[in-house]
Amino acid sequence: MNVLAIDTASYVMGVGLLKDGKPVGELVTHEKKNHSLRLMPAIRSLFEQVDLTPDDLDRIVVNHGPGSYTGVRIGVTTAKTMAYSLGIPVVGVSSLKVLSLNGVHFTGEVVPFFDARRGQAFTGLYEQNQQVLDDRIIMLDEWLQLLTTRETPRFLFISPDLHLHQDVIQSALGERSVFAQSPNELVRPVALALAGMHLQADSTVHLFKPNYLRLAEAESKWREQNPGKVESYEPKRN
Repeated sequence: MNVLAIDTASYVMGVGLLKDGKPVGELVTHEKKNHSLRLMPAIRSLFEQVDLTPDDLDRIVVNHGPGSYTGVRIGVTTAKTMAYSLGIPVVGVSSLKVLSLNGVHFTGEVVPFFDARRGQAFTGLYEQNQQVLDDRIIMLDEWLQLLTTRETPRFLFISPDLHLHQDVIQSALGERSVFAQSPNELVRPVALALAGMHLQADSTVHLFKPNYLRLAEAESKWREQNPGKVESYEPKRN
């Protein structure tokens, strides 16, 4: 199976390719620049480097969130557009699931997370590639309190935002907290491709939706100001 993976859920942008189910190339950048301007050139460049074309693809796997609202939207829109034009399925994989794969051999429970601002975190709980608790957005202190009640002897925290919260985590969990190193290596598009290679795809590309876990700020404010009119919401466009 030939698979293209797209990850734009954070400031890190990554694309990867599998050929016959095996990794043949990936491209990852850590520049805080506009994904919408760089994603397609990166995809074209990777195809050229591994001697594949879009017509060779069997499916597209995309990081469907949670993460940056704009980043997730760019990745999902690109994946859906390509999949529709090529007549192939698109599959979504959680950004937290992909992060957790970095700790697949850890003995204990793995806690991937992204900072969600205002004291919140996008997070979930995994163990040896299996999800233990659902992905969610939650106040970090509330999440840490929940973890203290579990019988797990050790938790591995994995995040590109680890430096923002490591002291708070360690204060709450003490020696039960273990921290992954090398945050710049956490995004691996080929891992995303492998994670989504055999997942069931939506039968209709148009029905595929991102998993933001929370509303965009503009939509959240609109809902507050217009109770009972959720279905008629249409964001303003420049």
